[in-house]
Amino acid sequence: MPKPDSPTVRPDRMPAVPAWAAPRDTVSSDTDAAFLAGAALNTLDNLVRMQPDWAGVWRQRLALKCAVSAVRLTGRSEDEAALRDAWVLCGSGDELGPAGCIFAAYKRLAARPAPIDTKMLRELADLFAIRWSDELATVPAMIDDVMQASRMAPFAAAAIVTQLWAIRPDAEALAWWLADWALAQRLRWDRPVPLLMAQRASTAFRLEAGRGRVRPGEPRFEQAVCLALVQASVEACRLAAELARRADRLAVVAPKLRAKGAGEAIRLLLDEDAVSGALRTAKLSRWASRRLFERLIEFDAVRELSGRSTFRIYGL
Repeated sequence: MPKPDSPTVRPDRMPAVPAWAAPRDTVSSDTDAAFLAGAALNTLDNLVRMQPDWAGVWRQRLALKCAVSAVRLTGRSEDEAALRDAWVLCGSGDELGPAGCIFAAYKRLAARPAPIDTKMLRELADLFAIRWSDELATVPAMIDDVMQASRMAPFAAAAIVTQLWAIRPDAEALAWWLADWALAQRLRWDRPVPLLMAQRASTAFRLEAGRGRVRPGEPRFEQAVCLALVQASVEACRLAAELARRADRLAVVAPKLRAKGAGEAIRLLLDEDAVSGALRTAKLSRWASRRLFERLIEFDAVRELSGRSTFRIYGL
């Protein structure tokens, strides 16, 4: 079988947000918050530009976390396992369901860059189950104005959320999606990294003494977005370090695999959050894929993610 490419980043050399950039006390200054966000995003930028072989699964895991938060915003209760099921178990032509559609929106964000035009915005509104309106039709022009202004990445992201919230508060999940898109554009990443939606309920947006949460457009909102990006960067780098170790293990055991289609399956494991245990490809039958994943489990190179004894789902 062809040997897959080895991970391009050694697990012991993964970028990590410095401890001093993660605030332990209350940050009361906008300047301090912006400085900390800059330090954290610089670390994340270093990681993104390394382009490790497992960058696909890294982005998709972050997309899953954001999707769970977006689902909770709609009042639904699906967790990571339920969203995985909605995606992996969905057959061709089947409906994904409301939660699955939200996951699909975040998978799209993580998979490729795309211009935000009216067509794209309509598709996203459908996935988030947001009613289309004349106000939403103005969003592409609003985004263009924000992106042409000379604002730093965190403040551009905050501006998009604030302006969309002002005209359509029910489109908040879409606003955070667009904020991550804008962040990637500002930082000149080849594709977005899903970050901010997962931080919506974090302490970054919590007012002192439990007096509620900071909302878009309120005086501390930009500061809160900066601090949310610090926390998001810390978590993203930790996840990257974990995936780097697992991908390294997968590369070590790959030469021991005998299945003809093993290279395709390993590529999927490095690109996707989860892979069906009943995977079939031109070179891999369903029986062969089941045996392949059993071998990878024996080698401690993948994990079974569903916890079921029937239909299984595997991933790094």
